[in-house]
Amino acid sequence: MALGDSFTAGIGDPEPRSPGGVRGWADRIAEELSEGQPDFAYANLAVSGLVMRQILDQQLGPAIELKPDLVTLSAGGNDLVFHRSDPDRLAVILDTAVGMLSATGATVVLFTGPDWGDTPVFGRIRGKVAVFNENIRTIAARHNGLIADLWTLRQLTDPQMWAPDRLHFSPMGHHTIAAMVLETLNVDHTLLPLQPKPPLSGSWRESKAGDLAWFTNYLVPWMVSRVRPREDGVPRTAKRPQPGPVLGTLSSAP
Repeated sequence: MALGDSFTAGIGDPEPRSPGGVRGWADRIAEELSEGQPDFAYANLAVSGLVMRQILDQQLGPAIELKPDLVTLSAGGNDLVFHRSDPDRLAVILDTAVGMLSATGATVVLFTGPDWGDTPVFGRIRGKVAVFNENIRTIAARHNGLIADLWTLRQLTDPQMWAPDRLHFSPMGHHTIAAMVLETLNVDHTLLPLQPKPPLSGSWRESKAGDLAWFTNYLVPWMVSRVRPREDGVPRTAKRPQPGPVLGTLSSAP
């Protein structure tokens, strides 16, 4: 079972055959785990745009009720990026939730935040993300959880790992994260390491014009939608609310 926000829902990894029209790292992992397991069931309760409190209020109860063997939980990214939340206060909330999940006997996988380095806008919260990551490591140790460490996954520094909005991962990024999580679980898999092409000259890390276009076309609309959501917007519902088989196993390559 996967709990979280747009990261876990798979935004940035389009696939028309998947629920919600996106695939993502969680679906890719489920495809691998389901091989040769006829009774395998997978649920993904992730909803794009949720903050930590919303994720836990909406998804924790159903997850505990379904008694999964494996739970992935990623929460707090929207709190840090868009609400400037205190990483220590977020950790207190998260610790209680992880304790409840762990008490069911499930294996719980937590995610550290990625290292945005000195990228525009998000580089400014790098310190907060680092503090939150240390709290996550402490929580995982306290409750015998596992860490899927995005911070140390250096492949994510390649611009090709990110979608054009720079907020979500590309298909290549989701593929790379899926392989890392499976290795964290010590599970054999068929996801081969990718060999991305060298960055083109004038990449988004270097181009001020590109930064301006990104700010205008992606970041501003995203932030406005947080403050003033459209009434005609797409309903925010769980991607796979009920556990079931992974239908139509897809190729592992992006």
